Amino acid sequence: MLPQRSAESRVTNTTTMPHTDAVVVLTTVANPIEGEMLIRGLLDRRLIACGTMLPGARSLYRWEGRIADESETVLLLKTRSAVLHALEAAFADLHPYKVPELLALSASSGLEKYVAWINAETSLSLS
Repeated sequence: MLPQRSAESRVTNTTTMPHTDAVVVLTTVANPIEGEMLIRGLLDRRLIACGTMLPGARSLYRWEGRIADESETVLLLKTRSAVLHALEAAFADLHPYKVPELLALSASSGLEKYVAWINAETSLSLS
């Protein structure tokens, strides 16, 4: 049996995190080398605060009338909604795919220090 927490400890653990405009953008590339190039380009333009590469993904999809089965690297790009239009424009320049995935998943809340870091590392000016 687990020890019971006091009412005081339950109250402190139920505080909510502040609202944020942080988003996680999902995209895929063929391999980690392409992923690193894209992430570095987006970091240079200050459009993302962080890019995480998840190699070893396998994507099955319909493309040009056939079913494709490809190895890919998934990228998780941490940014904020205010720069999504600039990020879309940068994808046109930097992303290696003809039709890149760009899905922005809103974060309804987040750790205040982490969200502040995302805001500090991303620029609202068009790069």
